[in-house]
Amino acid sequence: MITLNHQPEEVSNMASLLELAFPEIEYPESDGQPIGETDFHITATLLLLQTLRDYFANDPQIYVASDLMFYYEQGNPRAVKAPDIFVVKGVGKHKRRVYKLWKEQAVPCTLFEITSKQTAQADLTTKYELYERLGVKEYFLFDPLEEYLKPRLQGFTLVQGRYQALPLAVEGELVSRELGLILRPQGDLLRLVDCYTGQMLATSKEYARRVEIAEQKAQFEENRANLAEIKIIELQQELDKLRGKKG
Repeated sequence: MITLNHQPEEVSNMASLLELAFPEIEYPESDGQPIGETDFHITATLLLLQTLRDYFANDPQIYVASDLMFYYEQGNPRAVKAPDIFVVKGVGKHKRRVYKLWKEQAVPCTLFEITSKQTAQADLTTKYELYERLGVKEYFLFDPLEEYLKPRLQGFTLVQGRYQALPLAVEGELVSRELGLILRPQGDLLRLVDCYTGQMLATSKEYARRVEIAEQKAQFEENRANLAEIKIIELQQELDKLRGKKG
């Protein structure tokens, strides 16, 4: 097993040697579990994934994944989780089949679990303890229907190796310092707000609608300008006619 106490180059060399020594070890690409139990959980997960990917699209060293097999011990395929959403800083954003901690040498900075009946207990016990031990700086839980978590949005930040609960704002919001975002429950969704601008991040559908409205407005202004120009020409022609009659 490779631990994070080694230097990155040493770990990389050891990982390569172990893979050569044990080439038969397989790391499955799926755990056979669905991404969510209900439409509410699936929608909340996919919206969060897409919004985060859009927000960090221009940063080549921030990777956002969902339901990807996250292997955290070299040579032990059973040491694995498939977080609903996780964000990693300092690695490329290319697509991966699985995420191997000993290869990437970067622990997720922020991790989200969309809590459901099936995951509620593990989210607050085994996963909590594992992510704390691995050094995940922020861990957030969100229950879309507030059936298993009260409050339905909960967050923890790593302080001297141990998780401490983050205080909720009056509106039930939490702040992610790692991401620079405010987490805001809205209906059965978890929306994101830019800490610096105060603007809620748009979904792909909302963004497309904004673009459509902007294009319609631009077209309207162009048409109005054209009509105004035509009106000026008509007035000038009328004026010329009146001058001709006087002459």
